[in-house]
Amino acid sequence: MIVPWQDIAPETLDNLIREFVLREGTDYGDAETTLESKIEQVKAQLKANKAVVVYSELHESVDIQTNRF
Repeated sequence: MIVPWQDIAPETLDNLIREFVLREGTDYGDAETTLESKIEQVKAQLKANKAVVVYSELHESVDIQTNRF
C-alpha cells in the first residue's frame, strides 16, 4: 500500500529516509556525498513523485521504492 509522504510526520519521514539511505548504501558516483545531501535527494524524488513510501501489511514494514507509474 502506498502511503502519501505528506501524511507522515516530518521527523518520522526524515528518520525513514535516513534509515533507507543507510540501508541501501547507494553508489552516488566518484564524488563522496554527505548523508544530508542523500536525504535531500530522496526527499526531492518523493516530491517529484519519482519515489513512493510503501507499507507492507504482510511484512509489517515500510520502504521507499521507485515509482513505477
